Amino acid sequence: MEVDDIFEILEKVKPSIIISTIRGEFAQQIIMHQHLLEYVELTKTKIIFLSSANVFDGYSKYPSYEYDKTLSESIYGRFKIKIENMIMRHLPKRHYAIIRLPMVFGSQSPRIKEIKEHLKEKTAIEIFPNLIINATTDDKVTQQIHFIINRNKSGVFHLGSTDLIHHEELINDIVAELNNHQPVYKRVYTTNDDRYLAVLPKDNLLPKNLQVKSEEIINNLNLDSK
Repeated sequence: MEVDDIFEILEKVKPSIIISTIRGEFAQQIIMHQHLLEYVELTKTKIIFLSSANVFDGYSKYPSYEYDKTLSESIYGRFKIKIENMIMRHLPKRHYAIIRLPMVFGSQSPRIKEIKEHLKEKTAIEIFPNLIINATTDDKVTQQIHFIINRNKSGVFHLGSTDLIHHEELINDIVAELNNHQPVYKRVYTTNDDRYLAVLPKDNLLPKNLQVKSEEIINNLNLDSK
């Protein structure tokens, strides 16, 4: 992305579906996505873009659904909105799926590794007592995207749990699953009121077996306390 044009790869691979999960410098990502969209327009392929709950971080008083208006106060959230808008402006709905993700946990994910490291070193784990979220696991997201591809689904999807949980409660549950009863917590209060950062599914619901509830997240993680 930093030194080559994505067109070279596209012309060689000739993908029928492009899943964009790339990280990197924002300006370069925007140029790359412009080129991806040109390719999708030319070839009538499909792009699946992994976005974030942060496209709604400007709204803190309630959770967000698929077709709510986006608003972000963060640089990251505004960047994701820019890419989303590019996709929706340039492509017919059938040629894209925008997938907004909440916090994603996995047994080998950076978030879980960081928690394990804090427990090992007896350093403070940051928790946000007033933050109400939904979440998911890497395995569940993989299954959901597999379904979206196989059934040729399109539009905007919120792939978080169908219910809400306080950030503090979820982290406590994860720590308990790791069999550690002496965690050190640093409670971070950004406001005196509860605030939401959650992307709930409503309009584009997947089948029941592909939905997830917050209490299932811990079971799906297959955490190893070592």
